[in-house]
Amino acid sequence: MDALTTWLVAAVVVLAVVAILVRARRRATGRTDGQATASPRGGPLRLALHDRVRIRDREYAVSGTIRLVEGDWSWVQHLLDDDSGTHHRLSVEDGPEVELVLWTAEPGATVTPGAPTIALGGRRYTWTETGQARYTATGETGLPSAGTVRYHDYQGGGGARLSFEAYGEEGWRVARGDLLDPADLTIRPTTEDR
Repeated sequence: MDALTTWLVAAVVVLAVVAILVRARRRATGRTDGQATASPRGGPLRLALHDRVRIRDREYAVSGTIRLVEGDWSWVQHLLDDDSGTHHRLSVEDGPEVELVLWTAEPGATVTPGAPTIALGGRRYTWTETGQARYTATGETGLPSAGTVRYHDYQGGGGARLSFEAYGEEGWRVARGDLLDPADLTIRPTTEDR
C-alpha cells in the first residue's frame, strides 16, 4: 500500500471508532436528542409532585420539578419541602453513573460567582463549570413554566458542592450541596402507576 492509501484507511478507522464511542455514550446516558430520559419506576429521575423522599435521616415531599437541557446534556432538580422551612432541592444527573446532590439554599450568602475559588462557611470551593440551560418547571417552583438559567458550579473536598443559579433576569441564588450515594435515598411514590 502506498502512503495515501494507508492514511485513508487510518482516517476511516479513526472515524469509525469515534462514531462507535459517541453511540456507546448516548446509549449509556439514554440520550440522543437532549431530552431527559426515563428511569426505572421509582428512580430519582421519575419523582413526581407529592412523592416522599427520605434522604439519610430526613423526610421530604416533592413540591416541584425543574427539568434542564443544555446541548445534548439534561438533568433534573426536584424541589423538596420539610418541616424546617429551608429550601432544599435534589439534583439528578443521569449518565454512566447517576450523580445525586442534595442542595440547601443559602439566601444570606454575599459571595458571587466567577472567581476560580470561593470560600463560604469555612470551606473552600473550586470552579468546575459554567453554562446556560433551558428549563421547564412544574409544581411549586416560583418560576415561569419555561425559560433559561445561567449557572456556575464549584466543588469542595468530601463531595461538597456550591452552586450559583440565575433564572431569567433575576439575581444569583446560592446553594451549598452534598454529594449523595444512591443508597442514601428511599423513595415512596404517591401513586402506583406512572
